[in-house]
Amino acid sequence: MSTTALASRAPVSPRRDAWWPPFAAIAVAVFVWWLLTTVVAGSDSLVREFAPQHVVPALGDLISRGVLLPDIAASMWRLLVGLLIAAVVGIPLGLLIGLNPVVERASMPVVQFLRMISPLSWAPIAVALFGIGHQPVFFLIAAAAVWPIVINTAAGVHGIDPGHLLVARSFGATRLEQLRSVVLPAIRGQVQTGLRVALGIAWVVLVPAEMLGVRSGLGYQILNARDQLAYDQVMAVIVVIGALGFCLDWAARHVLRERRRPVPVEDGDSPRSL
Repeated sequence: MSTTALASRAPVSPRRDAWWPPFAAIAVAVFVWWLLTTVVAGSDSLVREFAPQHVVPALGDLISRGVLLPDIAASMWRLLVGLLIAAVVGIPLGLLIGLNPVVERASMPVVQFLRMISPLSWAPIAVALFGIGHQPVFFLIAAAAVWPIVINTAAGVHGIDPGHLLVARSFGATRLEQLRSVVLPAIRGQVQTGLRVALGIAWVVLVPAEMLGVRSGLGYQILNARDQLAYDQVMAVIVVIGALGFCLDWAARHVLRERRRPVPVEDGDSPRSL
C-alpha cells in the first residue's frame, strides 16, 4: 500500500472507540426488547403494553402530571439517608472488628448470620417499630447497606502492613494518632469499595421498600400505575429506575475511587502510582 493511501486514512478517534460498543449494545438490547414485545407477542397479548415505543409517551405523561420528578426526589432522599445511617454505623463497627481480634471472634458469627438475612424480611418488624412513612424505608436501606461497609472496612484493616503500625508506635503515636495517620488512610480504598457495593444493594432494596405504605417514590409509583392498569407507565418507571441506578453507579465509580498520587521515578523508568 502506498504512503499516499496510508496518509489518506483518517485516524480512529480513541473516544469513538471507547463509546461505540456500549451504544451498540444498548441499540441491540432495545431492538430485542421491541422484537419480543411487538413482533413475537400476539396482537391481544398484555406483553405489548410493555413495548419500548410506549415508554417515551408514558414518561411524558408522568412528567406532565407532575409526579415523576417528586417521586425521584423522594427516592433519592431515602437512599441518601439510609446510606448515611449505614456508613455511620458500618465504618466504626468495621474498624472495631478489624482492630480488635477478640471483638472479631465474638462478633463474626452474629455478623455473618445477620448479613445473610434478606433485608426485606425485616419489613414487618420495621413497620411494627416505626409505623408507616420514611422511617421503615430508612431502616431497610440501612439494614441492607451496612454489611458491605462493615466487611470491607474490616478487610481493609486486616490488609494494613503491621510494620506501618510498629513504626508509628516506635515514634510514640497514640492509638488515636495511629488511627488517624495510618489506619484511615490505608483503608480508604476498601471503604470506598464498600460504599459503592452498599449503594448498589441499597438501590435494589429501595424500590420494594417503598411499597410499604408510603405515598411517594418510584416503588410507590410502580404500584400506583399497576393498580390503574397503566402498564406502559410501569415499564417507564422501570426504565427510570435502571437509568438512575446506572448513573448512581457511574457517579460512585468516579467520585469514590481512590485518588492515586504519582511516585517519583528515575530517568528511563515509566511513571507509576501507589
